[in-house]
Amino acid sequence: MITRFTVMSPEEAADFVKNDDNVAFSGFTAAGCPKAVSAAIARKAEREHAADRAFRIGMFTGASTGDSIDGTLSRAGAVKFRTPYQSSKDLRQAMNTGAAPYFDLHLSHLAQMIRYGFMGKINFAIIEAADISDEGEIVPTCGVGIAPTACACAEKIIVELNERHPKEIRGMHDVYTPADPPLRREIPVYKPDDRIGTPYIKVDPSKILCVVRTNLENEGGAFAPVDEVTARIGDNVADFLVSEMSSGRIPASFLPVQSGVGNIANAVLGAMGGNAAIPRFEVYTEVIQDAVISLMKEDRVRFASGCSLTVSNPAINEIYGNLGFFKDKLLMRPQEISNNPEVIRRLGLITINTALEADIFGNINSTHVGGTKMMNGIGGSGDFTRNAYLSIFTSPSVAKGSKISAIVPMVSHHDHSEHSVSVLITEQGVADLRGKSPVQRAQAIIENCVHPDYRQLLRDYLKLGAGHTPHDLRNSFAFHHALNETGDMHNARFI
Repeated sequence: MITRFTVMSPEEAADFVKNDDNVAFSGFTAAGCPKAVSAAIARKAEREHAADRAFRIGMFTGASTGDSIDGTLSRAGAVKFRTPYQSSKDLRQAMNTGAAPYFDLHLSHLAQMIRYGFMGKINFAIIEAADISDEGEIVPTCGVGIAPTACACAEKIIVELNERHPKEIRGMHDVYTPADPPLRREIPVYKPDDRIGTPYIKVDPSKILCVVRTNLENEGGAFAPVDEVTARIGDNVADFLVSEMSSGRIPASFLPVQSGVGNIANAVLGAMGGNAAIPRFEVYTEVIQDAVISLMKEDRVRFASGCSLTVSNPAINEIYGNLGFFKDKLLMRPQEISNNPEVIRRLGLITINTALEADIFGNINSTHVGGTKMMNGIGGSGDFTRNAYLSIFTSPSVAKGSKISAIVPMVSHHDHSEHSVSVLITEQGVADLRGKSPVQRAQAIIENCVHPDYRQLLRDYLKLGAGHTPHDLRNSFAFHHALNETGDMHNARFI
């Protein structure tokens, strides 16, 4: 029972937030995000704008959020700036029209950049909790994100105590904040299931402005079912990993796996779990998805460490209804630990992320459509890719009824260079890029990963250039020009 802190309505709590304040939110994806106070802040913004008064706030989050944060605040025109990752249609539109300034960065960087003072002050941290003690022990719900640093750096903390999340999840979190330079020591995670911190966020109780009681379910939606393309991508990944084990390049005991968020990632994990040649494995990742939960029940995943339970509502209800089974198999950490390059390198992760676009030399665009329009952001893909034991990118070879090739002469925006990308996999096949020159990489990608509709076009492009990496700068964006002018990359022509 709360005895120490003032209980307020969402509107009363939101009234403390003023124009030009900076606000940090808990959670990671829609998991663990507050919902009531953020929506009340958006309503306040609408009232202020109707009275011809300015009202916008700076927004720090762990990653993407639910509609109650990014959607409501962007529709209300209340975004002064936003970082570091999002997936909201409304916010995306505001970002791409300049109405909501956004800066993208690697997810592992944000918390320490806030502590270093690079991001300015935080006026409020709004934290969703399953429990809170009078001593200031906050138990997060199903996502952690930047919450520990947000609480430490914020002037005041607003706690949304959400009764949909049982207090008994205490123990499923491992909250650890590394010391800042020059005092930082090694992060002592040597296995995915190592616990190095506390099962709660400890804060100074005097900083807690109020508690807002809620009973709101997560805003996470279900993933699309596996289709023919995603199933083939998943099978190609699983078969490739089996071949790596057979060759001795992956230990017979296997290695921990990181997988990005989305339908392809779920399909890949499902295919790995369904392949009898892949042993029972562990997951060290940022988002724990439905496929991981299913594989745990099948005893194919032994343990999963992440930053959030980014699962469908039926899956989170199943977890909460069977805490006796899941509690010692799931662990949620702050993102600067789940995505930490030191830990990723030490554990030897197999990382599997999704490319928006790749070029024939193995460079990856994870963020921008046509090089100009932000989709979601780089997220944690760079944290994992750059430091992986084996880095894999996946993508369907085509989109929009084959009018768009996901593999182009030159990426329109560059997030991951060929120096960090080991393997590219589409439903067409696998291109192992390790140890290959640029021309050899291009040949492997064209012949193994490109859709048949575009193979000859890309073979022709490769013949145009010269030098170590034979780009032809007059034609490197011919695919994009054709798409912009005719709506179809098939119409690309080289000059």
